[in-house]
Amino acid sequence: MPRQARLDAPGVLQHVMARGIERRKIFMDDQDRASFLERLALILEDTQTQCYAWALIPNHFHIFLRTGPTPLSTVMRRLMTGYAVTFNIRHRRSGHLFQNRYKSIICEEDPYLLELIRYIHLNPLRAKLVQDLKELDKYPWSGHSAILGRRKNPLIPDQTQKPEPMTKNQDKSLSETTIKDVLLHFGDAKKLARRRYHEFVEKGIAQGRRSEFQGGGLVRSAGGNKDGLVGRKKEEREKGDARILGSGDFVNEALSQAKVKFEKKYPPKRPIAELLEVVAFHLDLNARSIISASRKKEISEARALICHFAINDLSYSASEVARFLAISRVNAGRCADRGKKVLDKYQDLKNIVQ
Repeated sequence: MPRQARLDAPGVLQHVMARGIERRKIFMDDQDRASFLERLALILEDTQTQCYAWALIPNHFHIFLRTGPTPLSTVMRRLMTGYAVTFNIRHRRSGHLFQNRYKSIICEEDPYLLELIRYIHLNPLRAKLVQDLKELDKYPWSGHSAILGRRKNPLIPDQTQKPEPMTKNQDKSLSETTIKDVLLHFGDAKKLARRRYHEFVEKGIAQGRRSEFQGGGLVRSAGGNKDGLVGRKKEEREKGDARILGSGDFVNEALSQAKVKFEKKYPPKRPIAELLEVVAFHLDLNARSIISASRKKEISEARALICHFAINDLSYSASEVARFLAISRVNAGRCADRGKKVLDKYQDLKNIVQ
């Protein structure tokens, strides 16, 4: 059976999960986890994507997003491809890191926003990575501790790498604003809101694993309990879709919009990380050396080619390319200009972005 098309649109809530290939670990240590979150922080801010909840488990991750103007597929490609390249270089491995493609479920907001925040943040406790709620309150690898203010929020971008704000008056990162939005559901005063949020999370511990959060429409969203569905038409009771978590009405509405809105085609961008691998292969270079500070001629030419392809052919911003290559935005622009001339030496690379 062919895979269903993804559902996506600006402003939609998405519960996103990705697992390591063959259920292997995708986070070997805290350095890997910190690297993943640093990348996620920059991408969220750059694409104006909100993240309400997140949890890193050794062989998979959960993130709960509200998409902005950038398609979810672009956000996830940048996150997963970039992290996989960094992981492979660091651990001296090659090949795929993630199992198949990520899973995403769009969620109805009113009944599920807070429920999914709680469910995702309790993942480390269910996975026995922490022993109790007290330990989870200070656990650095889920968003729970950041909401409580017990840990510094790792999704606030490093100020030295933070993208330019979308508006001149934006003085807080999107991640800070998102946490504020979450707490406002529990009260106007921060201290009281945090206490009520903590009580809400504590009540969810006894619920354990909840299969209904895997999508599937009205019956699935009710946890399989059909008692509340008496009186509805049979087709309404059974309406469902694995890509959607919500009432039957929400499922119907989402699917009816799919042809017009959710499955709108966006021009795909080839990941910069993939460009790095291709250029390194053609120039017989180590990918790691290209993103180093080396000034060797062949390394410099490789960087120039990547900048040229990414900026001129794939419409990445100079800031995006600069962050990936660890160079300044001005240098990324200059490299792009130089890369056009360097390309004359490497005719076999001219069509790699087509």
